[in-house]
Amino acid sequence: MKLSEIKRQLNTLESVNFQLESGTMVPEHFHVTEVGIVTKNFIDCGGTVRNEKVANFQLWDANDFEHRLKPQKLANIIALSEKVLGMEDLEIEVEYQSDTIGKYGLDFNGKNFILTSTQTDCLAKDKCGVPEKETLSVNQPASACAPGGGCC
Repeated sequence: MKLSEIKRQLNTLESVNFQLESGTMVPEHFHVTEVGIVTKNFIDCGGTVRNEKVANFQLWDANDFEHRLKPQKLANIIALSEKVLGMEDLEIEVEYQSDTIGKYGLDFNGKNFILTSTQTDCLAKDKCGVPEKETLSVNQPASACAPGGGCC
């Protein structure tokens, strides 16, 4: 989800709720303790220099049980971040505490913002010898299934 998308959704909501993909809700007394830009400059295992930039939200479950973040308040925090930090319309990553700080993607199901799982991946599979997974085509005739034919 991009920054423009969360801003559009916030304009339609009466409350801000975050939910893990498992269905577990982030406690409703959470705080958004940070909104910022995270820039990552790195070299992948194939030697390619890469640069990634995301908007980062940090959610914190405090013992402030009376706290409720309203949509307009979060929209104001985002607007201030755009103004002061020059934040662009970036993809959003969310940091949220579980056993350790987890890094999540963000989606919306029409009611709640969903913290989506993220995965590591090799960005240079072609250069470091990681074979691509081949798919089996069930519609090919048996005669097409020959060594190097891609079906076996």
